[in-house]
Amino acid sequence: MRIKLIQPAMLPRPMDTKLKTRMSPSLALLTLAKLTPKEHEVVIENENIEAIDFNEHVDLVAITVTVDVMNRAVEISKEFKKHGVTVIAGGIHITADPQGAINSFDAICVGMAERIWGKILRDKEDNSLKKVYYDMDNIDGEEVVSPDYSAIDSKKYLYTNIVSTSRGCPFKCDFCYNSCKDTLKTYISRPIEDVIRDIKALKTRHIMFIDDNFIGNPKWTKELLREIKPLKLKWNAAVTSNIVDMPELLDEMKDSGCESLFIGFESINSKSIDCVHKVQNSVNRYEKLVEEIHKRGIMINASFVFGLDEDSVSVFKDTLEWIVNNKIETVTSHILTPYPGTKLYSSLLEENRIVDYNLSNYNTAHVVYKPKNMTDEELYKGYLWIYKEVYTFKNIIKRLPRAKKQWIPYLAFNLFYRKFGKFTEALCDIVSFKNIGRFFRWLAYSIK
Repeated sequence: MRIKLIQPAMLPRPMDTKLKTRMSPSLALLTLAKLTPKEHEVVIENENIEAIDFNEHVDLVAITVTVDVMNRAVEISKEFKKHGVTVIAGGIHITADPQGAINSFDAICVGMAERIWGKILRDKEDNSLKKVYYDMDNIDGEEVVSPDYSAIDSKKYLYTNIVSTSRGCPFKCDFCYNSCKDTLKTYISRPIEDVIRDIKALKTRHIMFIDDNFIGNPKWTKELLREIKPLKLKWNAAVTSNIVDMPELLDEMKDSGCESLFIGFESINSKSIDCVHKVQNSVNRYEKLVEEIHKRGIMINASFVFGLDEDSVSVFKDTLEWIVNNKIETVTSHILTPYPGTKLYSSLLEENRIVDYNLSNYNTAHVVYKPKNMTDEELYKGYLWIYKEVYTFKNIIKRLPRAKKQWIPYLAFNLFYRKFGKFTEALCDIVSFKNIGRFFRWLAYSIK
């Protein structure tokens, strides 16, 4: 069979440029490509980069779906069905809300694909395709398949150096997909030798670990870092704030080449944290956390969620002041968004507070529910305001890291990715995303 794997186009948020959609390829599609037996031909199309060819002859289409592209995925499905092509959908949104997707595709894949993708292909060939393929049983780390990195067209992306070391997260915060009924019941770490093989396959010393939680099993993470230390990498990852209690692990991170850590602070208001059951966060230890990370020469990408039930309009000014005072290098902000299937969605639905059911607006840049202590307009304007203020020249300078060796990567991100992203996007269109990404990697390694 000729199989087309599709990533639908996302709708940009106010601060986004093509740099976001061109950052890296979809690991989900690369994993499906690796799982596909060699007798089949695989074509990958990322609609964020190229138009989908609906007229190309294919026997099967598989779409990876996040909540904000669900509407587009349905449109793609309808178009291919007109051509008599079978369409299958999977991904985090399909797993979280299978009932909302079941009638839009010929079949859906709920859960991970490792054990069922081959069965889907066989059933398609035998004309016995089922409506739902379900696998939420605990999977062993050894069963996790490496992506087919050879299928990446590196000219299309800033970075192709993405590695996943785990699946799932030990925590079940109300607004996160991990709170859904159909999610992994355990946290899975891959065999360390498999991870190192993936790193070596990328042939680069700059690695993005893109796990939900890189330290879900701290003992395993420490062993991995000791193994990769001889590789002399520079790397970044997402961790939870309870790393403040793991100074030895932070030392291993420093010694193995960690450049920055993405952390979900979410709010500087402890009552807001409590209302979504983010038990791993301790607001009164945030400054200690920042201090421990910064004194090891590691930068922080802090994520904040605005519109929690204990938030008032003062949250934006207070958060900006905290960010600047603590010299947080990078900030990612979100409007609280109730993803279908999560505990948050269920509670807001029960309270009759969801006001917008257009899933295209569920990209953390729209107010789709009724906030408690501010109006929807105040929430949206505050969200835009804090993004603008964090990346003013004044606050970029105020947040300049104390370590001079971090100035170049810090200014590169704050200026060329955030503040002047449109300029960098235009430059990438001329020079190519691959070459711009290569330049900034070279720049990172030139810093001693």
